[in-house]
Amino acid sequence: MHELSLWQAAVLGTLQGLAEFLPISSSAHLSLTPWAFGWNEPGLAFDVALHVGTLVALIGYFWSEWIALARAALNVATTWKVETVAERRVIFIVVATIPAAIFGLLLEDYAETVFRAPALTATALVIMGALLWWADHRAATSNHLDGMRWQQALLIGIAQVFALIPGVSRSGSTITAARALMFDRQSAAIFSFLMSMPVIAAAAVLKVPKLFSAGADLTVLIGITAAAISSWLAIAVLLRFIQRNGFAVFAIYRFALGAAVYALIAYRG
Repeated sequence: MHELSLWQAAVLGTLQGLAEFLPISSSAHLSLTPWAFGWNEPGLAFDVALHVGTLVALIGYFWSEWIALARAALNVATTWKVETVAERRVIFIVVATIPAAIFGLLLEDYAETVFRAPALTATALVIMGALLWWADHRAATSNHLDGMRWQQALLIGIAQVFALIPGVSRSGSTITAARALMFDRQSAAIFSFLMSMPVIAAAAVLKVPKLFSAGADLTVLIGITAAAISSWLAIAVLLRFIQRNGFAVFAIYRFALGAAVYALIAYRG
């Protein structure tokens, strides 16, 4: 990891937490911010370490849901039957996680190098913003999370694979897919949040030990703390915001950020 100041780590942690659950791409903000301001590039391992804070917020915010899902998972493991809504949701989260797990391992090297190019990130921001706006606008009918089928969970999981490209956004791609499948906004957001936990946890288990063995210091802890606080805030704000509003504001933000990146690329030649 390249050296960061404490305030830079706090900024990156805050950006990670806010952008992880708002559909605006945390990876885009983490890769673009050092590039735009000339900071040292902390690397993908630092980005993943910030996800520990995100994970803490995710588990804390949905604590009662995780307890219910853990009990349901135990029932499925012991009885080999899937009967309740909670038991089906456990299966759907597993199904949705499989594509990201496979392609995350296959494309790990690309995620750390080629995929982090600013021009590609800007393009992904714009394209995904247009898809989010389209899917949210066209969803005239609404399915509820309790009525989800495994095929729909798999399609949402496949959409999550594209989040390996900074600018796509894990929450953005999965919420877009869920809205395209006619799920209501609340259901789309909640399933997106729940299905992110296994992927975030797996990435943290794989990457964070390497980061600490390489000499992680106070900057990492500052970043993780900032990410945890801002993640909790982002979840709470988004779930309340979408009760009365759509996702258009996030699409507009993505267009503006993509345009700003294109302009900076042109300015720098």
